[in-house]
Amino acid sequence: MGRVQDKVCLITGGTAGIGFASAELFGREGGKVVITDIRPVEGEAAAGKLREQGYDARFIEQDVTAEARWPAVIAEVVDHYGRLDVLVNNAGVGVQTDLENSDLAHWRLVNGVNMEAVFLGTQHAIRQMKQNGGGSIINISSIEGLVGDPKFAAYNASKGGVRLFTKSAALYCAEKKYNIRVNSVHPGFTKTPMVDGAIDLFSPQDAERINREIVVGYMAEPIDQAYGILFLASDESRYMTGAELVIDGGFTAH
Repeated sequence: MGRVQDKVCLITGGTAGIGFASAELFGREGGKVVITDIRPVEGEAAAGKLREQGYDARFIEQDVTAEARWPAVIAEVVDHYGRLDVLVNNAGVGVQTDLENSDLAHWRLVNGVNMEAVFLGTQHAIRQMKQNGGGSIINISSIEGLVGDPKFAAYNASKGGVRLFTKSAALYCAEKKYNIRVNSVHPGFTKTPMVDGAIDLFSPQDAERINREIVVGYMAEPIDQAYGILFLASDESRYMTGAELVIDGGFTAH
C-alpha cells in the first residue's frame, strides 16, 4: 500500500480499460487521481465509482487532440491539488487500415490521438512538473510500436512514434536536470473495449495466430498493464527513464 501516496496523477482516457484499471490501482495505492476523457457521462460515472471505493478522484472533460485544452486541464489539476506528479498518456484509438484504400483523414485521426496528443501532454506536463521538483510521464505505446502488422499501418506508425518520442523527451528532461522521468509502456493484446472491437474484425486464422503467440496462454486483463504503469509512476522505478516496458505475455519474444 502507499506506492504512490499523495502523488497527483493525471490519466487520459481514464474511463475504461487500461486507463480505468490504472486509476483504480493508483487510488488504492494512495494517489490523488484525475481522469480525463472526451465522454463526460462515462467520465463522471467512472470518477464516481472511484470515489465510492474511497479514493480521491475527479473527472475533467478533455479532447486530447485539442492543443488549447491542455493548459486548462493542467491548470485545473494544479488549482485543486497544488501540483502534478504523474501523467499517463493513455488515450488512444485503434482502427484497421487497408493501406491501399485508406485516406489521409484516417491517418491523421489515428496519429492525432495516439501520437500528437502524447506530444502535447508531455510538453505541458514538463512545464508544470519542473516547477514542483520533478515527476513521471508514462506514455502508453503498444507492441504494435515494436513490430509491424499488415492491417494497422497508421496504428503502427503512431505507436512507433510514441516509442521514440518518449526517448527523446527523457533525454531532454535529463539534460535540463528537471528530475522528470519519461518511459513508455507497450501492452500486448489486452481485454479492453478497443481490442475487443479490433479482434471482432480479425479472421479466424488471425485470431488463432494471436492466441498461439501469446506464450503465457491467455490474453491480458487491464490490471496486468496497470501494475506496470503503477511501477513507473512510483519511486520504485526512480532509475528508469527512456525505457520500454513490454507487457505482452511473451508475444514479441518470438
